[in-house]
Amino acid sequence: MFNPTTRRFLTTAAGTTVAAGAAAVAAGWRHTTDFSVDHLSIDCLEPGALHGKDAFRILHISDLHMFGRQDTKTSWLGSLVALEPDLVVNTGDNLGDRQAVPRVLNALNGLLTLPGLFVFGNNDYFGPRPVNPLRYLAGKKQPVSGDELPWRSLRAGFIERGWLDATHTRQEFTVGDVRIAAAGVDDPHLGKDNYGLIAGHPNPDADISLGLTHSPEPHVLDRFAADGYTITVAGHTHGGQICLPTGTPIVTNCGINRAAARGLSRYKGMWLNVSNGIGTSKYAPIRLFCAPSATLLTLTEKQA
Repeated sequence: MFNPTTRRFLTTAAGTTVAAGAAAVAAGWRHTTDFSVDHLSIDCLEPGALHGKDAFRILHISDLHMFGRQDTKTSWLGSLVALEPDLVVNTGDNLGDRQAVPRVLNALNGLLTLPGLFVFGNNDYFGPRPVNPLRYLAGKKQPVSGDELPWRSLRAGFIERGWLDATHTRQEFTVGDVRIAAAGVDDPHLGKDNYGLIAGHPNPDADISLGLTHSPEPHVLDRFAADGYTITVAGHTHGGQICLPTGTPIVTNCGINRAAARGLSRYKGMWLNVSNGIGTSKYAPIRLFCAPSATLLTLTEKQA
C-alpha cells in the first residue's frame, strides 16, 4: 500500500483535478451567453458589382438551438437588426425542442423583415439526445434521436415572412440593385444532401453567388468550389464548442479539418465562413474558449 506521504500527494492531486474540472465546467456554462458579433471584411466582388454601394453586408446566423425561455439569447438576437444587414443567411439548427418554433420566430422577428435565406440542420429535423462526452471527443458521429421536431411549421413561418428556402433550390433575386444567385443543400450530417439537384455554375450575371450548407462536409464544399461560388456559409461545428486555449477546436463533428471549422477561410479558391453558432444542445450547455457569435460579412469590390 502507499505510504502516508504518497497518499497525501495522490489525494491532493485528485482534489486539484476535480476542482479544476469543476471550474472549467462552470466557466464553460457562463460562456454560453457571452454573445458577440464577428465583423469580417472580404474584397471578393468584381468591380462594379455593387452598383455604387460601398459594401454588401450579410448577417450569418446558425445553430440557435432554442429551448426554454432563454431571454438573454432572445433579446440579443433581437438586437441584431440594428446592424442593418442587406441579407440574412441562416444555416440551420434553430430548434432545441418541440416547443421552440414560436420562440425562434419571436427571437428573429426583426430579422425576418429583411431579405433572408435558410437551410435546415439535423437539429431542426430531430431533437437533441444526451451526449457521451468520450464518444464526442473521439470524433465519433452521434446517432440521431428519432424525436422528430416541427420543422415544417418553422419553414412555413420563415417563408410567410419572406425568407427563401435554399434547400436543394437555386434562388435568384435582387437586393436593391445587387443581383444574388444562391443555392443550398439539405443537411449532409444526416446524409440528406443531393448536390446534383443544384449542380452547375451560378448565373454569370449575378453580382454575388452564395452557397449554403448546414454541415461543412468537404464533399459538398468541393462541389460549390468547383461550380465557382463566391462564398459558402455553414454552421454545425459550433466553432468546436470545446476548444483549446488557443481557440483551436478539439473536434469538428464533421469531415472538415480543425483549421477551417470556425470563422473565415479559403477553400479551393472559394471563401468559406463557418459560424461559431449561437446556442448549444440542452444536454451540453458548455462552451470553452469558443464564445457564441453571429457573423457580419462585409463584402466589397476588389481593387481595380
